[in-house]
Amino acid sequence: MKAYLKQIRISPKKANLVADLVRNKKVEDAVNILRFTPKRTAPILRKLIESAAANAVNNFKQKKNGLYIKEIIVTEGPTYKRGNAVSKGRSHAILKRTSHITVSVEAIAQPKTKKAEDKTEASETTNN
Repeated sequence: MKAYLKQIRISPKKANLVADLVRNKKVEDAVNILRFTPKRTAPILRKLIESAAANAVNNFKQKKNGLYIKEIIVTEGPTYKRGNAVSKGRSHAILKRTSHITVSVEAIAQPKTKKAEDKTEASETTNN
């Protein structure tokens, strides 16, 4: 259950700062944290997390309140190279960096209850 965003015009270093805030958190908690984070990456990452959660709900029949962020990967995309004119006919390079962001969500593993364990043991003994 993943969502991808490619070639977003944000530096990977800056995107990773915001991604570190929400790694390994529940989806609901991560969305609330990002809603009040004053960084340019926060609304973009929030929409991506909501998209991954919607993919899990619609395609894999998961419950939204039982999802957590398994991993967020921020990698470097292509760099746009621009120039800034300076004295004596020279130019300085301006590097406009881009990022690829991948968000993966997973359902929280529910511990087996005692009743469920007893039923499985009982069915195993009757089958043998």
